[in-house]
Amino acid sequence: MQIHNELNPQQREAVEHTEGPLLILAGAGSGKTKVITHRISHLIKKGHAFPENILALTFTNKAADEMRNRVEKIISLNSLNRVSGCWISTFHSACVRILRRDIDKLGFGRDFVIYDANDSLSLLKGCMKELNISDDLYPPKSIVGKISNLKNELIERIQNPEDKTQEIIGSIYALYQKRLKENNALDFDDLLMKAVLLFENVPDVLKNYKERFKYLMVDEYQDTNHAQYRLVQILSSGHRNICVVGDDDQCIYQWRGATIRNIMEFERDYPDVKVVKLEENYRSTQNILDAAWAVVSRNLYRKEKKLWTKKSGGGKIFYHRASSEIDEADFITSKIKELCRESRISYSDVAVFYRTNAQSRVLEDSLRREGIPYKIYGGLKFFERKEVKDILCYLKIVINPNDSISLKRIINVPVRGIGNATVDKIEQYAKSKRVNLIEAIKIAVRSSEFGVRSSKLEAFYNILKKLEAFVTTESASEVIKKTLEISGYLEALKNEKTDEAEDRIENLKELITAAEEYEERNVILSDSEESIDKGIAGFLDQAALVSDADTISDTSGSVSLMTLHISKGLEFPAVFIAGMEGRIFPHIKSIDSEKEMEEERRLCYVGITRAKERLFLTNAESRRIYGQEMSNPPSEFIEDIPGELINTVDSQQSTVSSQENKKADYAGLRTADSRLLTAYSVGSKVIHPQFGNGIILQKEGLGENLKLTIFFRNAGKKKIAMKYAHLKSI
Repeated sequence: MQIHNELNPQQREAVEHTEGPLLILAGAGSGKTKVITHRISHLIKKGHAFPENILALTFTNKAADEMRNRVEKIISLNSLNRVSGCWISTFHSACVRILRRDIDKLGFGRDFVIYDANDSLSLLKGCMKELNISDDLYPPKSIVGKISNLKNELIERIQNPEDKTQEIIGSIYALYQKRLKENNALDFDDLLMKAVLLFENVPDVLKNYKERFKYLMVDEYQDTNHAQYRLVQILSSGHRNICVVGDDDQCIYQWRGATIRNIMEFERDYPDVKVVKLEENYRSTQNILDAAWAVVSRNLYRKEKKLWTKKSGGGKIFYHRASSEIDEADFITSKIKELCRESRISYSDVAVFYRTNAQSRVLEDSLRREGIPYKIYGGLKFFERKEVKDILCYLKIVINPNDSISLKRIINVPVRGIGNATVDKIEQYAKSKRVNLIEAIKIAVRSSEFGVRSSKLEAFYNILKKLEAFVTTESASEVIKKTLEISGYLEALKNEKTDEAEDRIENLKELITAAEEYEERNVILSDSEESIDKGIAGFLDQAALVSDADTISDTSGSVSLMTLHISKGLEFPAVFIAGMEGRIFPHIKSIDSEKEMEEERRLCYVGITRAKERLFLTNAESRRIYGQEMSNPPSEFIEDIPGELINTVDSQQSTVSSQENKKADYAGLRTADSRLLTAYSVGSKVIHPQFGNGIILQKEGLGENLKLTIFFRNAGKKKIAMKYAHLKSI
């Protein structure tokens, strides 16, 4: 029996096409993971490739683990040995493996550390301080974002700045990269950029990987940036056995570098490509699919496809317009209780999505009042919690003595009497001696320059030397246990005797558990050439590469709250999308750009297609935003959905089913002065002779006293008297 008998004709066509470029356009819920894993299994089973000849790239560790497990199950092996040589990995994890082996050819040590967002920000702030650049004029977080964009575009330096701002960013970027190299550290974007540079500048290394990987597969191709595009292009340039799987309708990460043109222009890059469309959906009802299509089909820059399902049943989509955001939250809470009381749905089957994190507070308040358990995603990640990061920084500095950011974080944690003045002096001492900070401390403790502080520095230095003896011989979990003991960190927390300290201790116990799970998971992940580091260095790499999606696990009887962006890749029997109103969703910053509006529509499509059976869309007539009460029209995405797909639910929770009621909802927003409200209502787009295009945020007064608060794309927020405004409606 063939291993892919369970596939539909289009899925089977994709699996059995083994030679040459292949583009799989996989709509939401169309079984793309099944296709990828069956294709890998098919290549191995039919003898097209050995496992080590296959490289499959995706975006989350969770997706990579699921693929690996499914391949193992499909080919029915009793051990991992046959498939362990197959690289099924995230882009960043694959690049770390490549760089650990050959980054010395770019002038870095193989024991480099990976800086997370906070480490990178700390280093950049130090660079700006060195260059005497104002934080107010050039906000560090904004500069970090610009540097990230440069790296995603594989721009190593700004060579010919167009203006003063570019010149300043260029100088910060240059110093930032210099300090990273001195610290033998890479930031997240470096992992991709350095791997590409390695391949472009060291032909022997590229030759090795091109000869090894005969088949290359990329999941979620619509989310790739230019660096990832180039990496894939280089590795597949010989055999051209490149298979990409994706959905242009789910490209929602352009704000962080994703380039939709990668998937849109794949057929131009590979003219002989085979294109397979997966349009049969196995998740949602037809009403839900039709609603999603009604929104996203308004986009011009997309590949034509329309999802359908054999799934029977499924009611209409529920729509409720509340009077305020508090009433909206209470409606959602009451419907959740009703669903769980009257159907087989449990709390863990329910998710509430929203456009921005700020919307969650009122939802949390309502759920809490009614005693409904919930879990919110997208907050502080486990590995970013203070106590967890403190311990990881101890280990980073032991592995890589050049890591000044980690050393400065923990030199006085727990408190050991080494203040900022001493740290500054050590830094100056290190520069004068041209050594790293640990070497500077080693020299300083024998010097009279530091007086009584020498003994404190010596005690800290001895802690690091003790830990150094364990990192190469003990398992990751044992090293963490010894670090907690030797550093005095655990004892200091116990001495605090507070609830907060107890919570921190629990998190540190969880860190040990995470290390133990890492060791178990990587017992056999090796091939004839190399093995995954099961020690503390490998664990640190994994901790640095955890994504938001990797933190989402079984909700264990809780309602899930998350932004629409985080919801991608998930599914729930019942979904609520809150805040479906103008200025919220679509977001106010997107309304003047058709490119950004297309991404907002795709985001709406993603949210809607997470729902399996029940979908609720809600909004509010007025909402307090940044301390101001504002009236918002319903989202245009609501208007896009045909009325016959919607049941409008009133505030008493009775259901009114008809297209007429939906239209009446919009009509009811108008007052007697319909002409003015139609042209200049909140949310309307206008053009001003001086300020350009804008959207009306707020109205005050009537007649000649009417004043409008308008957000202009190029001029920001302005309050304008209507009788002097000379506005035109767009």
